[in-house]
Amino acid sequence: MRIAVVTSDVPFVEGGHRVIARALVSALQDSGHRAELLTTPQNRFGRQVSAYAATWLTDVQVTGDGAAVDQVISLRFPSYAVRHPRHVVWLNHRMREYYDLWEQFRPQLGLRGKLVESTRRFMLHRMDKALLTRRTVYAQSETIRQRLRRWGGIEASVLYPPPPQRPYRCDGYDGSILAVGRLQPLKRVDLLLRAAAQSGGWSVRLAGVGPQEAELRGLADELGLGDRVEFLGELNTDELVAEYARCSAVYFGAKAEDYGMVTLEAFTSAKPVVTCIDSGGPAEQVEDGVTGFIVEPDPAPVAEVLTRLAEDRGMAERMGAAATGYAAQHTWPLTVERLLDV
Repeated sequence: MRIAVVTSDVPFVEGGHRVIARALVSALQDSGHRAELLTTPQNRFGRQVSAYAATWLTDVQVTGDGAAVDQVISLRFPSYAVRHPRHVVWLNHRMREYYDLWEQFRPQLGLRGKLVESTRRFMLHRMDKALLTRRTVYAQSETIRQRLRRWGGIEASVLYPPPPQRPYRCDGYDGSILAVGRLQPLKRVDLLLRAAAQSGGWSVRLAGVGPQEAELRGLADELGLGDRVEFLGELNTDELVAEYARCSAVYFGAKAEDYGMVTLEAFTSAKPVVTCIDSGGPAEQVEDGVTGFIVEPDPAPVAEVLTRLAEDRGMAERMGAAATGYAAQHTWPLTVERLLDV
């Protein structure tokens, strides 16, 4: 089969959806299909209607040499606007500022802004419902499925993405705590730093870049963490795999995360994950006390469980082994089979 994997893109930002899209293309090719990644525009904030229109007009039914494209799999807004008679949506997320983040976003606007953005929100809700009710939809987490039901009454099945095809391994448990992801407020890296300040000598390693980096560096200095915190920047695949391999545990306490592939990447590396009760996708996959811990989003409980994992290698190993068993249930061949079974 010829399959087009379609996602939208933000220039110069390496989002998790793009990593998952590339991994899906590789998995389809490994299964004997011809697959390519097609990127549609997302456009800047306030210009989404034009992005939807451009995506709707994008022809994905025929290849450049005139052969038929057999199926489309799209991932996020507005890529699911492309037209194809055999179209499966494996949804990462819709435009969150107009859905689950609306109550946080709206107070930031002036009177005119509230009127304009409320109108745009209404239009996107109508467009998304019209498009998604015509497609076969899989949600990448239960959190996403519940959002689809709440805003739009759209039904979906949950299909968690397996971790990207990387050479994960476990080299040991060195007492460090790893956090992976974009440095921005929703990832709550500040919570990790405040937890570190309340605990013993375990170190924090932060893999990623983002708009909050300067603020987080200042917070680390303010808390007196010194060389206990290392900002690793953006890592290549080998460097990232090595970080997962060496740490004792992974912190992933983001707020209301859609899915978060960090969880299964850590599990595949035999590392437990600490997340929070309101973290969304990560909290769905962590079994509290078995493959990691699910705690209140407060420095004290985060510090307590991370200290236990950093200081008790036996506990980290046991939880890591259980995590590896859970991760093994999520494979690319099974995922491909479900996405193609339309």
